[in-house]
Amino acid sequence: MNDSPVQYRRVLLKLSGEALMGELDYGIEPKVIQRIAAEIAAARSAGVEIAIVVGGGNIFRGEGLGNFMTYGDFPSAGQDDPASWLIPSGVILNRDLSTIHEIDLYDPEQVQEFVGHSWYDYEGGKQIGLHPHQGETNLNYTGPKPPYEHLDVQGSYSWLKAPRWRGNAVEVGPLARVLMLYASGHEPTQELANMALGQLDLPLDAMFSTLGRTAARTLETKLIADTMETWLDTLMANIKSGDLDVHNTEKWDPSTWPKECKGVGFMEAPRGGLAHYIVIKDGKIDNYQAVVPSTWNAGPRDPSGQPGAYEAALMDNHELLIPDQPLEIQRTIHSFDPCIACAVHVNDPEGEELVQVKVT
Repeated sequence: MNDSPVQYRRVLLKLSGEALMGELDYGIEPKVIQRIAAEIAAARSAGVEIAIVVGGGNIFRGEGLGNFMTYGDFPSAGQDDPASWLIPSGVILNRDLSTIHEIDLYDPEQVQEFVGHSWYDYEGGKQIGLHPHQGETNLNYTGPKPPYEHLDVQGSYSWLKAPRWRGNAVEVGPLARVLMLYASGHEPTQELANMALGQLDLPLDAMFSTLGRTAARTLETKLIADTMETWLDTLMANIKSGDLDVHNTEKWDPSTWPKECKGVGFMEAPRGGLAHYIVIKDGKIDNYQAVVPSTWNAGPRDPSGQPGAYEAALMDNHELLIPDQPLEIQRTIHSFDPCIACAVHVNDPEGEELVQVKVT
């Protein structure tokens, strides 16, 4: 500060999350903090009283639901032994890491898909939910003719259905997996997550955000890469012992299958829980439904108005620093899926479009 007389003796200083981010993609840049601290110290030395409001928009943004689900994967002793899975299955509700709810993909009371805001119809009406084994895919496009400028979100506006677990919208993907491992007491995950948060001087709650979702991809990559050494050692030991089987051949021949049955195949795909449901009658496929990660995350609202993970995340603390460069929106969407094509339309409160951005 210079030697000029102080004009204001009491100052309210608002530090936005974007300002603290400096040249980083997210988080807080130490150089920025040091510079601001020095300027505040100089102002205090001049007798100025300063009230500081610190924004966390670039950190605590984009959580949305606070509900997370994993199907479980990477068994070490076979798919029929869930205790051997690296990624446990379960559901976390309302950020509560102290409780993991069990999930049963066969239970029609647990997993249901709704089409209240989708371009599909159910014979029983658009308000009901159906388990995928009873699922229907009856197309009924009622949207505007493309190219269109907007969709009526009060009606149908998506080709995706809205899956729910016991009526709850949930998020799937890397963050769900890391949180499930953390909540289940997986020490390598806890140590790695705590180390990363400690370096950023952030609490565990920071994981419930766009930043946390982005960080989770890196954290789980490290965890799986470390575990692959064990898997490789096991594979080499099996080969040396003469165990060359790569699949179970007991039910390989279709003639051994029952004439009527139903099943579900599931895994943790990179974007989240993936499940394929099948119903066989008279030895033929009678119904086949795929509930993919983007169905859970990008699906529309259900008949009760509950949004899916994408929508809920975008409704959470997204103040645009530069309206014609809506990077905050793209960061949140790409924290779910960095490969998705993203088109952003920014409107003012009166509905006038400010900018349209497309990322492919």
